[in-house]
Amino acid sequence: MSNLTHLQQLDLSSNSLCGPLPHNASNHQKLTQLDLYDNLLNGTIPSWLFSLHLLRSLLSLSRNQFSGLPDELKTNPALIEVDLSNKQLSGSFPQSLVNLTNLETLDLSSNNITGPFPASILSLTHLEYLDLSSNSLSGPLPSNASMLQKLISVDLSYNSLNGTIPSWNLPLLSLLWLHYNQLSGSFPQSLVNLTNLVYLDLSSNNITIAEGINITFPCLEVLQLSSCELKDFPHFLTNVKTLQVLDISNNKICGQIPNWFSSMSFSNSIPSCLGSMANLTVLDLKKEQPHRESSSIMCTEHFIEYHCRKCLARNLEELQVLILKSNKFHGPTSTCQTKFCFPKLRIFDLSCNELSGSLPAKVFRNFKAMIKLDGEDTGEIEYMKLSDTSYEDSVSLVIKGQVIELQRISTIMTTIDLSSNHFEGVIPETLKDLSSLWLLNLSHNNLIGHIPMELGQLNKLEALDLSWNRLTGKIPQELTRMNFLAFLNVSQNHLVGPIPHSLQFNTFENDSYGGNLDLCGPPLSKQCGTSDSSHVPQALESYFFSGFTWESVVIGYSFGLVVETIMWSLMFKYRKPKWLVEFFDGLMPQKRRRPKKRAQRQQT
Repeated sequence: MSNLTHLQQLDLSSNSLCGPLPHNASNHQKLTQLDLYDNLLNGTIPSWLFSLHLLRSLLSLSRNQFSGLPDELKTNPALIEVDLSNKQLSGSFPQSLVNLTNLETLDLSSNNITGPFPASILSLTHLEYLDLSSNSLSGPLPSNASMLQKLISVDLSYNSLNGTIPSWNLPLLSLLWLHYNQLSGSFPQSLVNLTNLVYLDLSSNNITIAEGINITFPCLEVLQLSSCELKDFPHFLTNVKTLQVLDISNNKICGQIPNWFSSMSFSNSIPSCLGSMANLTVLDLKKEQPHRESSSIMCTEHFIEYHCRKCLARNLEELQVLILKSNKFHGPTSTCQTKFCFPKLRIFDLSCNELSGSLPAKVFRNFKAMIKLDGEDTGEIEYMKLSDTSYEDSVSLVIKGQVIELQRISTIMTTIDLSSNHFEGVIPETLKDLSSLWLLNLSHNNLIGHIPMELGQLNKLEALDLSWNRLTGKIPQELTRMNFLAFLNVSQNHLVGPIPHSLQFNTFENDSYGGNLDLCGPPLSKQCGTSDSSHVPQALESYFFSGFTWESVVIGYSFGLVVETIMWSLMFKYRKPKWLVEFFDGLMPQKRRRPKKRAQRQQT
């Protein structure tokens, strides 16, 4: 190939080329494009690659097995982009790269570069995009990066950087990834000068929230602070009107919410400042560790009742994902009286709380995005992603009884999960209008009544879990219309009668119906038309024991306490009434005789 002196573009990507590159290629000075991506090339990257005077971008060496860079590189004013990611580079930062003084993009991610943050990078004054993520860098970040005034994006995630977050003055910085490090100190005081931030990820560090700092991030759209040491809500959010994604999950937020959050008349609730974030699309306040009490959000007021009516639903018209699972929210969910009430909501997860009352039927009717989704008829699968950033939402859902982590959220995915609460009453028929619903989980509640036959209209539903409730009646034959239903669980209820037959229902196993003693027909062994007198009929049994609720126990105990108090008062007032003594003597005759020693002592 050395004879091809006029070669301008060379693409050898995605082959199985192996071995080192040639040490000299002086005959290829007219190359403007070179692509060696995805091969098995190894050895040291030769210096001639960096000295081609017409080559502006060296972005196509990834996914090879190169082990090092030359010790010296000549200055090349033309080269502005270098991508050496996903290789086997090890050792300290290759200092020879700083000779490429006009670099605008430098990507060394996913290598094994060790040592402190390379201070020599600060001399690359034209740098706009820096990616050193997924390496083994340690030590503190430089306290001053003022020479990098053109920086737009910095990714230092997945390293071992420590110390405090420096107070950089970088007016153009809009994307900053520092997650999965060992950074500490208060936030956001250190970032007061980064007023153009659009995306900020500080999750999985040891940072805290600074108090008394009034900072405005006029462009911030994504804020991720999960798995930090937060004990309070980020109060500066009252000034952030552009936020679209907020993740403060798996922290230690608990106790009273300070009064400076809002003008609410009560405390211990989600701050009403969230209601002012009109562009918020994802709100994730779940607790990642169900057995770690200190990481839950402890609310003693009726969060859903207040905020659905007065705050969140009124202003969060763009909200698509609402996750409040595994916290301590309690109280009834009220009917949303506002005009919007989450019209674009796709994922609604309030599972594993202590919410009570009836299911919010009118709220479901307002979930416009679950009635018909954009693009669902095109057959194209797209994923939720902010247009101006690389953020892609992920979510964990309970699917087929298993917790599944989805790294990306499809735009046609719609789910309602209200499981593991204390909801009562019947299943609302308004759910039938959510024709694009994909997953419905109402398990582990106290729902009663029949399974609405109208649920058969949910022809896109793939998973339905109604287990561990107190549902009665037959399984509606109309449910067989759900041709996409792949998972069904109605176990541990009081259902009766034959199990419907259809292509979908014939695929469900015994576990789907367990605990319903009066169900019959395949796949159960009990045949329809036979009776089993070994158990009390469930309807009668349920009716009999339903009276023994905590309310009736309290009433009975209180009545008995009043009667007992009156009887003791009479006894002390009239000095052992004869009728009362004779009554108790008849009940307990063995108590009439005194012990012998006591009788002898009285005689003496």
